[in-house]
Amino acid sequence: MIELRPFRTLGGANHGWLNAKHHFSFASYHDPERNQWGALRVWNDDEIAGGSGFPAHPHRDMEIITYIREGAITHKDSLGNSGRTEAGDVQVMSAGSGIRHSEANDEPGLTRIFQIWIMPDRQGGEPSWGARPFPRDARAGRFVTLASGFEQDADALPIRADARVSGATLKAGESVEYAAEGTRHIYLVPATGTIEVNGVRAEARDGVAVQGEASLRITAIDDAEIILVDAS
Repeated sequence: MIELRPFRTLGGANHGWLNAKHHFSFASYHDPERNQWGALRVWNDDEIAGGSGFPAHPHRDMEIITYIREGAITHKDSLGNSGRTEAGDVQVMSAGSGIRHSEANDEPGLTRIFQIWIMPDRQGGEPSWGARPFPRDARAGRFVTLASGFEQDADALPIRADARVSGATLKAGESVEYAAEGTRHIYLVPATGTIEVNGVRAEARDGVAVQGEASLRITAIDDAEIILVDAS
């Protein structure tokens, strides 16, 4: 089963400083058909104005992965962590038993991010935060694991979930294969470009929900950057 979720059908809200689109029910947007996809609970497509951001607020029992598409995000939290994560790179916050954090766009221009929440496979535990660069050219023509709950993905940022977040960049006409166990919940979004997933066409920022496919063949119609979540 492959379900296309066009960008124009997503929920969302424009707060002036934040223009957010929601692939799943979030805040005041509720769609009973789009509450989650397996352990994947949130995929927000956020545009944050320069000099603004999310003030300090709490979370618990959630794995929060932020993929920076353009600009940069500056993180601060109640553990004393702080850091600036740039376009193409990733930060992960394991909320665990509880943490407060802020996310600011201290840049002069717009910052664009994907904010992805995955439900952990266990509750509680010490909260944590980390960030890592993932050069886009290192993902050329292949998927690279960005965040993972699996021990074999030693080069990825760790998360406490039965899930993996991967990224790939493709030139027009290139294809990449992704092995997908039939019971898993796959969700992917082209951050840029147009792609086909087993023949289903998706434009930039469309969502593609997949389950029951033995493998995926993803072909770029034009140059594309893809983020994919593989969750239980």
